[in-house]
Amino acid sequence: MLYEAAPGRAESMALVEPATELCELITSLSREDGVFGHVFPASEGSVPELVRAVALEAERAWRQYAVPGATGPGTVPEIAQAISPTGREQAVRLMARLAAEDLARSGLPRRDRAHTRRTAERVAHLLGQRAVWHTNIGDPSSGMHTWNPVTCHTFDRVVAGTGKGFIVVLLQVSED
Repeated sequence: MLYEAAPGRAESMALVEPATELCELITSLSREDGVFGHVFPASEGSVPELVRAVALEAERAWRQYAVPGATGPGTVPEIAQAISPTGREQAVRLMARLAAEDLARSGLPRRDRAHTRRTAERVAHLLGQRAVWHTNIGDPSSGMHTWNPVTCHTFDRVVAGTGKGFIVVLLQVSED
């Protein structure tokens, strides 16, 4: 079951159910073209299964932009190999960047970075301090922009977190 965001914003976020607030936040982060985000109940599947589900959605939506004949990981075990654990702070930075910058045009801002950072921080807060985070992005401190693909697209980056009964997935695909 995929959670759907409620129409409109509540007067006070303190009165909003966590699932509704998470959906609104992920919807905000994924509003740009090529960015896909979803909130799932943790009982819906494993992180690799749900990353694969979002990757399939992205591949369907961006089929016309893919390089002819391009392939990517096609199975959940391949997705599991492509992602690795990351820390909370790194996950927040990555979510904010996925929402604010285009992968194919590095450094080109698409959204206000401060807003996407606050939104990503709130997502992490709602999942809790004990949340477990995963990404397909290599160590950014190395200065390299390495990643393990999770789709058939030239560029893709994903961040997924699980905590407090939810799994969130934020994925961006792009082509140059």
